[in-house]
Amino acid sequence: MTNAIDWDDAYSNFAYIPDGASYPQKWRTEAAQFRSEMDDKGLLKADIAYGPDTRNRLDLFMPWGDLKGLMIFVHGGYWKEDFDKSVWSHLARGAHAHGFAVAVPSYVLCPHVRISDITVQIGLAITKAAGAVAGPIHLTGHSAGGHLVARMVTVTSPLSQTIRQRIRKTVPISAITDLRPLMKTKMNETLHLDAIEARLESPALLEPQEGIDLTAWVGADERPEFIRQNALLANIWAGFDCSITAVEEPTKHHANIIEGLTKADHPLTRTLLGL
Repeated sequence: MTNAIDWDDAYSNFAYIPDGASYPQKWRTEAAQFRSEMDDKGLLKADIAYGPDTRNRLDLFMPWGDLKGLMIFVHGGYWKEDFDKSVWSHLARGAHAHGFAVAVPSYVLCPHVRISDITVQIGLAITKAAGAVAGPIHLTGHSAGGHLVARMVTVTSPLSQTIRQRIRKTVPISAITDLRPLMKTKMNETLHLDAIEARLESPALLEPQEGIDLTAWVGADERPEFIRQNALLANIWAGFDCSITAVEEPTKHHANIIEGLTKADHPLTRTLLGL
């Protein structure tokens, strides 16, 4: 006898977050403020094309003074929600304060493309940003974006070997690392995942690249499924030749877990940048 799991409920975040509906507007307001600050200082390179679609664009925030490297943030929204790069600009603040250039891409969403296509898009976005900024690369992303950055450091990554060798640290935040449960959710009417794609696009079911350094980061107050998915990646990849750790940040849920990226001295920012 098996236990029946309501997978739609398992992946329902905002229904369990106090005042959860207010977060998107909060993000947009903070992002607009940061973009304005950077634009006024001449540090924003907006809408850099990395592909043919209007959503194949990234913003690049350049630092003052000496360049320390490149941080890339990939947004979430279950690969389908109507978010774009402009909602997340403020998450560049912490890394930018340490002298890093920060790239934030948009990408074409499901159902117009499949998740495997989004993997390719993010590879192209990282390649474009890496061509514009020299030095080490640090990857992070939230939720579906966490999935995508973890996917970048698997042996089947779309990235070239040259760019892979520049990646110093990867921090998937609240990442979905095994896509198979999503086939049992209503959202799969949009994602169109099948068993083959779910396996080929699940970082936890793939081998990590040798020698990578990854910290799987999740909020201790998130839905149990996200805590399980975070631990899953760390547990499986611990058997490979790479550096893998997991963090459950106290008091954080799925919406506020990313706030650490806005602060230069927050443990999330410091972990991501190797400080």
